[in-house]
Amino acid sequence: MKILVIKLSSMGDLFHALPAVHNLKVGLDAQIDWVTHDYYVELVKCFSDVDRVIPFYRRSFFRNFGRFVDELKKEKYDLIIDMQGLMKSAVVTTLARGKRKIGPSFYREGTRYFYNEIAGERNKARHAVEENLDVVRHLGLNLLDPVFPVEFPGVELEGKERKIGVVPLSRWETKNWPVKCYEKLIERLSKQCDATFYLLGGRDDVGVCDKIADGLSADIVNMAGKSSFVEMGSILQQMDLLISNDSGPVHVAAAAGTHTLVVFGPTDQNRTGPYGDGHKVVTAGLDCQPCFSRSCRNEGIACLEGVTPEHVGELALEILHSGT
Repeated sequence: MKILVIKLSSMGDLFHALPAVHNLKVGLDAQIDWVTHDYYVELVKCFSDVDRVIPFYRRSFFRNFGRFVDELKKEKYDLIIDMQGLMKSAVVTTLARGKRKIGPSFYREGTRYFYNEIAGERNKARHAVEENLDVVRHLGLNLLDPVFPVEFPGVELEGKERKIGVVPLSRWETKNWPVKCYEKLIERLSKQCDATFYLLGGRDDVGVCDKIADGLSADIVNMAGKSSFVEMGSILQQMDLLISNDSGPVHVAAAAGTHTLVVFGPTDQNRTGPYGDGHKVVTAGLDCQPCFSRSCRNEGIACLEGVTPEHVGELALEILHSGT
């Protein structure tokens, strides 16, 4: 059985698909090939159930179109499964060789007619991991307990025995807990537990992370802009706790078995919160949450400013002291 999985992005979405892919691998004794954005290729290669990764050149699609199609058509597949449900993933579904093409219940952009079958009924009132598992149910397979088979190469870290990761920024401004709150939180926790704090983020986050690191007396290792996606996975795997906004690294950490503490603003914790046990989510509990908006019509962002460093600090200590 040869299966092509199409899940192009984002970081968190890739990890949300892993339990479903594991079910397909085991239940059908399948070869799994995976199409993803070219900048996630090395990350997807860390997924234990994946045999071959095919890069989708998002930023240079037309220039690399022939190269992409040649790689895509090397195999003829028994099942082609689109787990993205967008026009670009539906186009990949159409180009791939194989007759049975299955789309997700959450398809958008008019892609319904690109598929022979739709897996499950549309139901957005559940976690994204559960949505992806629809294809397993659709194929009549027995559901296994959700697992996230991933193996990251080791990265050696300096610092104290207790390690706390901090991801202070996300792609949405409205998801970002104020930097001043992170500063107060780190300063507070550094006086209450003997730990090294690791600031994590991409190249665009370097300036903010530099500001946090330079302004505090805590033991801080600033790794923003200094690690690849794969290296970040290894780093997160070694943390005792990750504190973050709703962002991709949360799902990497949860998959790697690291406890997470996540501040949620405009997005829905029930859909994209950390999956599994041992995690905590904190919100301001406003009536307007979740609004799913990238801009707030009110002055400031009340749903984030209503979450205090003191409260987050208490929850962090609960996780660190209990290990759950």
